Formats: sequence, structure tokens, C-alpha cells
Amino acid sequence: MHSSVTGPLAGVVVLDLSRVLAGPYATMLLADLGATVIKVESPQGDETRTWRPPERDGESTYFQSVNRNKASIALDLAEDGEILQQLVARADVLVENFKPGGLERFGLDYATLSARHPELIYASLSGFGHQGPGAALPGYDVLVQGASGLMHVTGDPEGEPTKAGVAVVDVISGLHLYGAVLAALYERSRSGRGQHLQGSLMLSMLSGLVNQTSAAANTGISPARMGNEHPSLFPYGPFPTAEGTLIIACGNNAQFARLCQVLGCPEAAEDPRWQTMAGRNEHRGPLRELLEQRLSRHSSEHWSQALREASVPSAPINDVVASLDFARQLGLEPTVELTRDDGSSSASIAHPVQWSRSEVSYRTAPPRLDEHREQILDWLRQ
Repeated sequence: MHSSVTGPLAGVVVLDLSRVLAGPYATMLLADLGATVIKVESPQGDETRTWRPPERDGESTYFQSVNRNKASIALDLAEDGEILQQLVARADVLVENFKPGGLERFGLDYATLSARHPELIYASLSGFGHQGPGAALPGYDVLVQGASGLMHVTGDPEGEPTKAGVAVVDVISGLHLYGAVLAALYERSRSGRGQHLQGSLMLSMLSGLVNQTSAAANTGISPARMGNEHPSLFPYGPFPTAEGTLIIACGNNAQFARLCQVLGCPEAAEDPRWQTMAGRNEHRGPLRELLEQRLSRHSSEHWSQALREASVPSAPINDVVASLDFARQLGLEPTVELTRDDGSSSASIAHPVQWSRSEVSYRTAPPRLDEHREQILDWLRQ
């Protein structure tokens, strides 16, 4: 299967028993780098095949977002054990996000498989841990957004806690698992041994909250919800202009001085209240008033151009369609079109990292359920 692939992970076989988002996102990134990813689905298919709207040509765009470059086979874990064991024997990596302990009765748990295949890298993802009371809890993104504190620090200070506009817990967890698999493959190249990787949505999000969880752990005080404000930086967020809204982000004194120069108030950078980041945070009220008064003289488009020329970080607030156009204007290529043999196609968001020598490839569109059964079974017979 895909014998002509030449990416950095060419020759690596990943058996993907995961579904929904976090696991499939990790395995898609591995597939982009050349790994052969066999997606094992239940006869009913990955749940996200039914998550629509939105859809394109009758297929869920949610499923399409994390399943390119994969071959699909539908198997019943109870009835198709022989095929599954054959697949495991050919795999370098197995990825699963079943309820902890859920694969034991099928002989697909780590203890059973590692005894037969000590070189296997077995990557598991749970919601709240694989041992202890958390193992029994279901692992949905929105639950962890709430339990991790992400919702508590997101939204208007006077409003309700708010979830992020994307399943950010799943995405961060998938990225952490992806990185762990790469490290385990590297370690195996030296030791010859596989191992069990156990990730959880909860710990991934606590890690992903970075400065917020660090503040809580070190001070014992929970960060407050600040809307679009930043607890440690100012100016750093959206500001109204004469026409529209513009994001301005000054991370140091030099950037702030250049901002004041562009806005026609260079003396503000010398004001004792605002000469340091700590001062700008402490006295952000009067500084915001000054900045908004100056910004109200021209449109966002005018200020965006002026700030860009002065190397002051700024950006528009785009909707998602506009964001793709904005990326193209900057010389990026955010999408690729993947076409099937029957002529149908889907747009896919490009792999986020460019390699100077190795190849990132877009070989196949997200598979239809059980699309590659015969191809996979023929491969197992070889």
C-alpha cells in the first residue's frame, strides 16, 4: 500500500482505531508525512461521518477535516478478530481512544499485544486518565473545556464562561499524541522496543493553558476571565477604529514606541505610567482611552497599512472564509483540493509545516466507509 510514498515516515504503518477528532487528527498528520494509516471503523462508521451540516456532496466536512491520506476498512471487533490481529502484526503504531479497558475483551489491549509484538508503539487517549476515578468518565471536548478551566478564563468578564469556537481540547490533545508517537518511533530506532503512550484530554488542556495554569499552580489564585484583554500584556487585543476593529499586539517597549509614533502621540511612550509593560498593565484604562481616541481618526484599513509599514504587530478580525483569503494574500497556501477516482473532490486544510527536503504529501481524499477493504486484505496476504 502506497509503496511509492517518500515522506519522512514512509514505511511506517499506523493502525488507527481512534475516532471523532483528537486521535484522527494525530494520525492524519502522521499520514501527511508518509505513514501508511489504516483507519479501522465499525460497520456504522466513525461518528463524525454523521455530524452534519455542514457537508459537501452529501459528506460531512467534519469527517473530512481529519481523515485524508487514510485507507478505510470496516470491521466488527468481536467478529473480525483474525483480521485485526493480522493488521496489528504489520503495524508499527496503534492509536486508540476507546474507554480505558474497553479493548481488553477483544484481545486488543496493550498488555496482550505487547507480549506478542514488543516493538509495537501503542498510543492511547482518554478523557480524564486511564487509571483512577477519571477512567470511568466520558471524554468529550466540551466537558474538558469546562473541567480544565478553559471556559472559566474565556468570555466577557461580566458574562458566562464560554467555550472556544473550535474543539481546541481535542486539537491540542491530538498534537501532543502526534509528538509523542514521533518521539517513541525515534526511541525505538535505538532500543528496538515499543511502549505504551497514555494521553488524556484533561492533562493536555492543562498543559495547553500554559501561563494560566502556571499562574494558578504558583500562586494558588485562579486567573480571572478578561474577555479580549490579556493578563500580562497591553496593548494586546482588538481596538475600534473609525471603521471596523483592528487587533494590535505590542509585546515589548520598542513596539509600543513605534505604535505611539504611528498614532501621532510619541510622547505617550515616554509617559512614566507607560514606559514599562508592568506600567501599561497597571494604567491600561487611560492608555486605552488615548489609543482609541487616536485610532478613531481613520479606518482599520488605513491603520493596518501604517502599522505594518512600521513593524507594529496588527491583524484584522476575519471570519473563517476571509481568513483563508487573507492567508493567500500573504503568500501562504492554506488549502489543497483532493479528488477521488469518481471525480468527486473535497477541500482540505494544508499541513501546517513546510519541510526543506522531506515531502509532505496529499495522496488521497478522506475515505468512504470500507472503501479500501479489498486493497487492505490483499496487502495482508502478501
